[in-house]
Amino acid sequence: MLNTDYKDDVLTVYLSGEIDHNRAAGIRTSIDSQINALRPKRLNLDFSSVSFMDSSGIGLIMGRYRSVGLVGGELSVVNVPDGINRIIELSGVSTLGVLK
Repeated sequence: MLNTDYKDDVLTVYLSGEIDHNRAAGIRTSIDSQINALRPKRLNLDFSSVSFMDSSGIGLIMGRYRSVGLVGGELSVVNVPDGINRIIELSGVSTLGVLK
């Protein structure tokens, strides 16, 4: 179960621990169901408690960028630790303007 907060049309999802292939599918399903139900204007993915992320995490970000966009919202990736930020930068995701 993910910790989330929804206020003023902003859905914030607090990610934690390791985001790898095994966890990413469950996280995607949970976030997408909330996007479809709430139709937020902004989705914040808070990475402050993420200790590890592989390419599945990049897929998670890209997919949520698309999902929230389909309901008219925008994505922000926030509070990214330095090591995770490096992975995001190398992947090219930062060119989408989602890092805050």
